[in-house]
Amino acid sequence: MKKTFTLIICISISIVSFGQKEVTLEDIWQNYKFYPSGVPGFKSMNDGEHYTTTEKDEGEIKIHKNSFESGKIVETLLDSDDERLSKMGSYQFNLSEDKILIATNTESIYRYSSKSVYYIYNTKTKIIKELIDKQVMYATFSPDGNYIAYVFDNNLYVYNLKWDKTTQITNDGEKNKIINGASDWVYEEEFALVRSFEWSGDSKTIAYFKFDESDVKEFSMDLFKGGLYPTQEVFKYPKTGEDNSEVTLHLYNLQTKRTRNLKFEKDYEYFPRITWFDNTNPQLIVYGMNRHQNELDFIIASTNGSNRVLFTETDKYYIDVHDNLRYLEKQESFIWTSEKNGYNHIYLKSLDGIETQITNGDWEVTNFYGIDSGNYIFYSSNESGSIHSTMYKMNINSKLGKGSPMTKTTGTNKIAFSKGMNYFKNSYTDHNTPPSITLHRTSDGDTIKILEDNSDFNETLAEYNLSEKEFFTIETEEGVELNAWMMKPTNFDSKKEYPLYMFLYGGPGSQQVTDSWGWFNYFWYQHLNQLGYIVACVDNRGTGGKGAEFKKMTYQELGKYETIDQINAAKHFGSLN
Repeated sequence: MKKTFTLIICISISIVSFGQKEVTLEDIWQNYKFYPSGVPGFKSMNDGEHYTTTEKDEGEIKIHKNSFESGKIVETLLDSDDERLSKMGSYQFNLSEDKILIATNTESIYRYSSKSVYYIYNTKTKIIKELIDKQVMYATFSPDGNYIAYVFDNNLYVYNLKWDKTTQITNDGEKNKIINGASDWVYEEEFALVRSFEWSGDSKTIAYFKFDESDVKEFSMDLFKGGLYPTQEVFKYPKTGEDNSEVTLHLYNLQTKRTRNLKFEKDYEYFPRITWFDNTNPQLIVYGMNRHQNELDFIIASTNGSNRVLFTETDKYYIDVHDNLRYLEKQESFIWTSEKNGYNHIYLKSLDGIETQITNGDWEVTNFYGIDSGNYIFYSSNESGSIHSTMYKMNINSKLGKGSPMTKTTGTNKIAFSKGMNYFKNSYTDHNTPPSITLHRTSDGDTIKILEDNSDFNETLAEYNLSEKEFFTIETEEGVELNAWMMKPTNFDSKKEYPLYMFLYGGPGSQQVTDSWGWFNYFWYQHLNQLGYIVACVDNRGTGGKGAEFKKMTYQELGKYETIDQINAAKHFGSLN
């Protein structure tokens, strides 16, 4: 949970300059006046030459097909004022892209989990069909587009689109006892895993987890949902040293309608990820982890149940689980990112166990996007500075070479590639710049079209007397360099004293000091500046962007170094003239 504290140096009220609008709390959180525009529903289509976007206008829902090469709409695939689709959230296409699975009336459960009412829209017949007249979880097309798997009441189901028939795969699901195909609270919170089933590439097999929560102790919480009295929610919540769910992995064959239970040589505490590879001869990669989370096995499992450990990752502290594992069919190898040399870097792992390091340096790979037909890998890193994010490309054969920057702007670049990786979308921000969203060719990085520059939003910002965010570093009494930023009142007078408000969230691997758009909090800080406060933020030890030792030194001492660093920062600010 994010926490804030304030350090009052001396109270003195400043006056916002006349002739400029003031930032009000109502405009921030009630009127959403400071919410920039985006490109909603952006999704690459299968041909890699087109992408889709969504548009909502007075109850009318549209899904447009756009050209990557021109950035223009070439077709509208969905144009409906049907009330059933009025609360459309996410959507996905089947393989032939003539059917769209649309999530509506989505209701959050915990941090990431949710349930929705799903509809299937046929783009040829324009018919809308309800998947089931209840909220279900994680409805997902099979790779061939002929089936939809989903979770309802802790059981896993498969719907056959051709025969309009639903098959219940599991029958033992029960609240606070057995969960099939969805994760428990621990997996959701600690591993960000909510959908715990995966289709094989040939659409013949579903791998899924079964969580047995029977021995996990219960926790109760009062929920306030608008009524006169709260309702009590009771759920399974293991605390430190207590029993976790017993998790098992199963393979369901759609043709034989039989389920195979996977058995492993080791008694693993966690299976934080599963992913299929090799569509012609589907095999499953299973992540197997111990309770201390410092040993991670990568297990290859066949559909016949046989399995072997491909390689093992170990760490003297703990291993962060991520989704950067990719199978490269040409190389018959896997791409994986690891912190084993002190910073998160890219490695190539062959099926026979040979490892090759691809990137290297005192900086972190923050995202891995994939490899194109020319053997170029694409990734983002903070090589240009720990508060920045830039996208690079590198030939996979140039081991420990230097990547070439693909984004030209310094700040934070968030990337989404087309299928086939011939194009990419960049959503660029810095501390002064709201999202600027552009389309690019991957071959040269050149801009094809500006999708959204937020010019109207920038005109609105120009009406306000906004403070600057200043970046700098602080050296603690122990000689540790910490990233920081500060925002002062626009009429700041260095001869006066001001109250100081310090914001922090120093959890493991997090970063608050980044050169990126600050969204609602940015305007909350502007409001405080107007009231005469200086606002500052410091990333303490334990946060991300500066390597494994900096991040993991809080291991088994959570809260110790974070507090020391924030006290040091407060002393530093208090000493400023």
